[in-house]
Amino acid sequence: MQFVAFERAKQGTGASRRLRISGKAPGIVYGGSAEPQMIEIDHNALWHALKKEVFHSSILDMELNGQVTKVLLRDVQYHPFKQQVLHVDFQRVDDKTRVHLKVPLHYEGLEGSQAVKVEGCTVTTLVHELDVMCMPAQLPEFIKVDLSGLTSKSSLGLQSIKLPHGVKAVVRGSNKNPALVSIKLPEVVADASAAAPAPAPAKKGKK
Repeated sequence: MQFVAFERAKQGTGASRRLRISGKAPGIVYGGSAEPQMIEIDHNALWHALKKEVFHSSILDMELNGQVTKVLLRDVQYHPFKQQVLHVDFQRVDDKTRVHLKVPLHYEGLEGSQAVKVEGCTVTTLVHELDVMCMPAQLPEFIKVDLSGLTSKSSLGLQSIKLPHGVKAVVRGSNKNPALVSIKLPEVVADASAAAPAPAPAKKGKK
């Protein structure tokens, strides 16, 4: 995905405020052998790009001064109540250096699984994105997770999914195989008449 950026000469709070009023969003590009560079981007174009999943999880082509540079989106600062981007950070990508990024998980085949279709289970996804590390050329836009074989007795953890070639999951904490989904069996409602105990026989009074 490609976007266009322009050099930003003036810095400071006042300059950034005037930039936003003019319909631009301030930003910075850092990393690699070059010095950090201040940039500005058309706000509306940036706002629509940020709504796309691929803009957050893939290597982007930034056109600046007629040259295209590979970058990753690293941080976005939003206005607390306005639909406005206050600042955006990008990192340059080196083809020979591994990148560390969060990649979304796309779950497929759930509705046709035995757990849902036959056993009536409620399945809740617990993990929606995965920390990965890989070379830039191997970075996937998303990772598919097949749930078509899911049953009520399934145990689907991180180690159960097949990662693309060259992609390594980065897991923090002691649990190296966190659960990806939660499976809940349907509640069984017993028949009230069958469940109610029979009344005890009345005791005979003394004459």
